[in-house]
Amino acid sequence: MSASSQLAMLSDLARDARDQAGQLLAGERQNERQVASQLESLNRYRLEYAERLQQAMREGIDPASMHNYQQFLASLDAALQRARQALDAQQQRVQQSQQQWQQEQKRLSAYDTLVSRRDVERQRQEERREQRINDEMSAGRLLRLRAGYTA
Repeated sequence: MSASSQLAMLSDLARDARDQAGQLLAGERQNERQVASQLESLNRYRLEYAERLQQAMREGIDPASMHNYQQFLASLDAALQRARQALDAQQQRVQQSQQQWQQEQKRLSAYDTLVSRRDVERQRQEERREQRINDEMSAGRLLRLRAGYTA
């Protein structure tokens, strides 16, 4: 296998790895949006429930109902804390996936640069070869012309 085809294969593998990292990143971002949406919903529900408690307190509420409201608000607060922790953890996974994608992109860019340099060098060698052939043909024509004049 030639160095050129090995480099192309490495570039293809790096492209695949970068694409897979990109898909993982997209999935992690989608999960982050879902977790953030759940947290937002919980926050809204907690605010609505606290407003109901305030309304009930203005209208008069018995101690048992007050205790139930408070217990439920405490359980909502605990759920909110878990949701915040889940969002923090998901944001860390997004950041890790982002870093992985960036590393794969850098690797792909490095291979692409090597492929590009190899192509430029190959083109330069081809141009030199063509120039050498043209020079040899011109020199041969010149020798034939000179030989024709001296004969």
